[in-house]
Amino acid sequence: MLSILAVIAPIFALIALGYLAVHRGLYPADGVKALIGFVNNFATPCLLFYSIGTSDFRAAFNIGIIGPYYFGAIVCFVLGIVVARRFFGNRPGEAVSAGFSAMFTNTVLVGLPIMSRAYGDGSLPVTLSIIGLHGAILLTLAMVTMELTRRDAQPLGATLVLAMRRVVSNPLIWGIAGGISLSISGVELAEPIAAFFRMMAQAVVPAALFGIGGALNEFKLSDNWQQALVASFIKLVIHPAIAYGLMIWVFHVPMEIARYGILLSAMPSGINIYVFATFYDRGVSVAANTILIATVLSALTISGWLYVLSL
Repeated sequence: MLSILAVIAPIFALIALGYLAVHRGLYPADGVKALIGFVNNFATPCLLFYSIGTSDFRAAFNIGIIGPYYFGAIVCFVLGIVVARRFFGNRPGEAVSAGFSAMFTNTVLVGLPIMSRAYGDGSLPVTLSIIGLHGAILLTLAMVTMELTRRDAQPLGATLVLAMRRVVSNPLIWGIAGGISLSISGVELAEPIAAFFRMMAQAVVPAALFGIGGALNEFKLSDNWQQALVASFIKLVIHPAIAYGLMIWVFHVPMEIARYGILLSAMPSGINIYVFATFYDRGVSVAANTILIATVLSALTISGWLYVLSL
C-alpha cells in the first residue's frame, strides 16, 4: 500500500498545487486555459510523435487491449444514457451528454502522467495506441448519437463532416500520425532534433497536472451532483471492471501488459465532456460536476485499481 501511495501522491500533490495556486490567487485563472492549451497543442503532440516514432508501435497495437477498452467505453456510454433517462428523467439530448460524461476518459492531462509514474516509459506504446483512437472513435460516436436523438438535430452528413474536422484539426492526431510515419520509415532523428522533442515531452507531466488542478476551480457542485456521482462511478469503476474482465478472462492478455489498458480506463472523465455539453447546450451542469467529482474520487479509485493490478 505504501508503494501505491508513493506512486499517486506526487500526481495528486501537483493537481492540488494547481488548484490552490489559482484558488488563492497565486496563479492567474486566465493562465490555466493557456497552460492546458500548451499541453494539448504543443507538449503532448511532441511526446506522442517522439514516443511513437522511436518505439515499435505496430507491436504495441494489441487488439486484446484496445478492443476491451473501447467496448467498455461504449457500454458505459449506453449505461450512462439509460440511467439518465430512466432514473433522472433527462431529455434525450441531456441523456447523451450524461452518457458522454460517463464514457470519455482524461487520457492526456491525467492518464499519461499516472501511467508514466506507475509503470514507466514502457507503458507508453500501449497507452498511446489507445489515445490515438480515443477522440476519433468516442467523439464521433457521441456527436452522431446526439444528432440522432435531439429534436433540433443537424443532418447526419453535416455532423460526420464536423466530427471529422474536429478530429483532423486536433494537434494530438498530428503528433500520432507523424510518430507512426517515423516509426514505419525507420528514420532516426538527428540528436538536436531528438533532444528538442525530449525536452518538450518532459513538460507534459508537471504542466498537465498543474493545469487540471487549476481548471477544477472553474467547476462547482450544483443541484445535479447526484447524477454526476453516478456518472463518475460508471467511469471510475464500471469501465475498468469491464476492461479487466475482457482482457484477463476473455482475451487472456498477460497482466504485465493488460494493466496498461485497465489502468488507463480507470482515469477520470476529461475536460472535453464539458466542451461537448456546452457545444450542444445539453447537460452542462452534469458534465461540470462529473469532472470535479471524478477527478477528486479518482485519488481513491486509482489507488484501488493499482492494488488490484499488483496482485
